[in-house]
Amino acid sequence: MTQLLEGTIPYREEDVKKYIDKGWWRGITLGDLLDRAADMHPDKEAFVDRTNRYTYGQAREKANKLALGLIRLGVQPLERVLIQLPNWNEFVFAYFACQKIGAIAVLLIDRYRPYEIDRLIDITGATAWIVPKNTHKINFVPIINDVLQDHPEVKNVITVRGQVDQPGFSCMENLIDDSQLTPENLELLAACNPDPMQVAHMGPTGGTTGAPKIVPRIHNSLVCGVESCSMSWGQHCEDINLIAGPIGHDLSFTKGFLGAVITQGKVIFQSELDNESICKCIEQEKVTSIIWVPTLAKRLVQYADLNSYNLSSLRKMHSAGGASHPDLVKEVIDRLDMKFFNGYGGTEGMTCITRNIDDYQTICCTVGRPTFPHDHYKVVDANGKELTTGQQGELLVKGPSVFSGYFSNPEENALVFDNEGYFKTGDLATINEKGYISLTGRIKEMINRGGESISSSEIEKLINRHPKVAVCAVIPMPDPLMGERACAYVEPKDEAVLTFEEIIAFLKDQKASVLQLPERIEFVNKMPVTATEKLNKKALRADIEKKLSEEAVA
Repeated sequence: MTQLLEGTIPYREEDVKKYIDKGWWRGITLGDLLDRAADMHPDKEAFVDRTNRYTYGQAREKANKLALGLIRLGVQPLERVLIQLPNWNEFVFAYFACQKIGAIAVLLIDRYRPYEIDRLIDITGATAWIVPKNTHKINFVPIINDVLQDHPEVKNVITVRGQVDQPGFSCMENLIDDSQLTPENLELLAACNPDPMQVAHMGPTGGTTGAPKIVPRIHNSLVCGVESCSMSWGQHCEDINLIAGPIGHDLSFTKGFLGAVITQGKVIFQSELDNESICKCIEQEKVTSIIWVPTLAKRLVQYADLNSYNLSSLRKMHSAGGASHPDLVKEVIDRLDMKFFNGYGGTEGMTCITRNIDDYQTICCTVGRPTFPHDHYKVVDANGKELTTGQQGELLVKGPSVFSGYFSNPEENALVFDNEGYFKTGDLATINEKGYISLTGRIKEMINRGGESISSSEIEKLINRHPKVAVCAVIPMPDPLMGERACAYVEPKDEAVLTFEEIIAFLKDQKASVLQLPERIEFVNKMPVTATEKLNKKALRADIEKKLSEEAVA
């Protein structure tokens, strides 16, 4: 068995044998994926951003040249390389250059700043960093220098779209231009092709507790998971896939970018998230497929000028990373006349999605079924006992497309894996007789009101039905008597005026029980979101705690 990077949890030997013998792990590396696409479609336009357009053949050439440049810099196999880029074509070259030489790509969202970057360098042991010199909004040089003060171990900083004249800095464009694809150099790259059992990729996640953790993925597992997902929802070579969320986020990377490369389709990198820019991009590029979070989907379908654009090329949308409520599904289907694929997943590898043949009820009420049929999902009670069909419990998963443990984090791994190697997702769910999964909440987001467990997601579903509500988020609010009470944050639609009494009356009309009536409602003009455009409940919890503290003093 391959000697994995120290700090990585190996898969169980019996599982490895089974996955390989069954053909679920096929020995394909991530670098092989680009080579395969370039061999089959060298002249096909594949990657498009605001400034450039590249075919598969051109992208491979630049990735190979950059890989040679990284070798000249001394980047070694298994060396961790931070890739912190916006939705630019250069991400393609950076990512696959690492894969060509066996370096481990560590994906960072471009909106991360020194606080997050510092912690991720500490956890991963990264010694190289690929980062923009600047974007249209941010000069990254001060950020880079701030981080480097505390991290002299980062020996190589490769800037993109601009040179920085400082020791230890290189420029991606120069590294590419200074490389020659001679027969000898191509042989060198071929000899560097890594073992498919080795770690290829690392992604940060909050996991089940919210503290930063790193998910290492081996080639075999990541390829297996993404390939099965792309087949499950019908990605194909004719698709023009729009990626609007940050490419450093797992949803954009796996379902959008890597899924498109596996199916040899086209990727459109969209960096502006306003509705006008997105609609213009869809119209001009004739986008057929969108992969993003529900927050962005909801903004688009509620855009007042939506009908001013020709969006007839759209055929399907995959939304995950948050709850897709029935009203959103209906709006997408009705306003955009396209297929909606509800889904669920995580950096750790669990992936479910609805299918093309699923009815409206299934799409609205479930996140589909596992995309890889040989991953096993189950729900268990608080004692770890597996529950029967339709019963609610914590969702656990194990299989060839799921990770084997957090990097250098034995304490967390001891908590989140059971004795059989199943990963405890921290999500509450039910599984029906056909294997379709319905998420019912997060264990850590369950509101414990005087011993009663209340699902925040259920209250959110009810409030989101209100015709004047754009977005709702329900969080536990500290209470000295009951322990916790429910607090709802509500963003009204189109500057509508709402009151606490109106929401409560609406919930009662929906036949909500008293347990589903929030004790407090905060109305906000704009709901806070994370760097990946998910609702930022951490910020909401901090906000309500501050308000309660101020009220106690007053």
